[in-house]
Amino acid sequence: MPNEEPLEVVVQKVRERIGSYSSQSIGEQNTKAGLIGPVLRALGWDTEDLREVHLEYRPRSSDKPVDYALLLNGQPRLFVEAKALGQNLDDRRWANQIMGYAAVAGVRWVVLTDGDEYRIYNAHASVPVEEKLFRKVRLRDEDGRAAEDTLALLSKESVAELEALWQESFVDRQVQAALDGLFEPEADDGLVRLLRRRLPEISPKDVRSSLARLRSYLIEPSAATRLTTTTAVERVVGAATKGPHTYGQGTPWGEVTLGDIVSAGLLSPPVDLFRQYKGHQLRARIESDGRVSFDGQIYGSLSVAGMMARRSIIGADKRAPTNGWTFWKYDADGQLREMDGLRKQLWEERANRA
Repeated sequence: MPNEEPLEVVVQKVRERIGSYSSQSIGEQNTKAGLIGPVLRALGWDTEDLREVHLEYRPRSSDKPVDYALLLNGQPRLFVEAKALGQNLDDRRWANQIMGYAAVAGVRWVVLTDGDEYRIYNAHASVPVEEKLFRKVRLRDEDGRAAEDTLALLSKESVAELEALWQESFVDRQVQAALDGLFEPEADDGLVRLLRRRLPEISPKDVRSSLARLRSYLIEPSAATRLTTTTAVERVVGAATKGPHTYGQGTPWGEVTLGDIVSAGLLSPPVDLFRQYKGHQLRARIESDGRVSFDGQIYGSLSVAGMMARRSIIGADKRAPTNGWTFWKYDADGQLREMDGLRKQLWEERANRA
């Protein structure tokens, strides 16, 4: 069964175990049992249910097994390859090995981990192996929510959204590289001319000097290594950091996204959302770009917007994990209906066409 403890509690326990095990050679099996298994369960995966987690999975009978295959609707969606705590994950053999398995099985997403460091790869991306890396995190090196935010991308509720997040990340990295090119080794002539057209009273020399001073603000050196934006992470953190009352599990339509619903024409944003909560009428809106606004702020998902709406009533310091699909309602010909009904409707339509 999935853990009933929230992800941040499990991660803290794993950090403590890593600290106590770091001077030992605990081996791969103990790494899986003591470090990796608890995290997967906290992310909503039932490691005892073969319909969700298949251990020692073989894409073909002749293949070496993958440590974990995580399944949605009976199909493997993510492979996890485990190594012993402290093993060097920079050895390209490990990433190449699991991505080879993924290619055979048609699985896009793979994770390489020693129980401390987690590396998430898009195995199908048409780029060199190094650029297939989507995000990585080392649990004992991260403070605050950084580790939980990265692990949240692997939750049962969130795996279906990884492709959209990858696309955002990939585009952001290309734009980042282009911006870097405008400033190195010095400001690009085209950029200087553009600014001069807007600021004709300032000399080219002064423009270049100003750009040199402003570079650290315009081009943040760490941006290229973050790989996912805050907005992107917001989409999935609410799903993975929930408490004992999990939601969405066992519902095959859980893989349907808000973007899918809009693309299918079931909703035409902007769409107002409503919720009566503890005597307060809460209101949000699905904006034209598919994001969700509440109280003047924009969020990347229904769940994060729902969490923030609840916290506006119960206190900003409270944990309020929320299933936005069942929290928010929309007006359907004068009747308020849960957003989850649209998700189920689209899934059923797809199933009937299949």
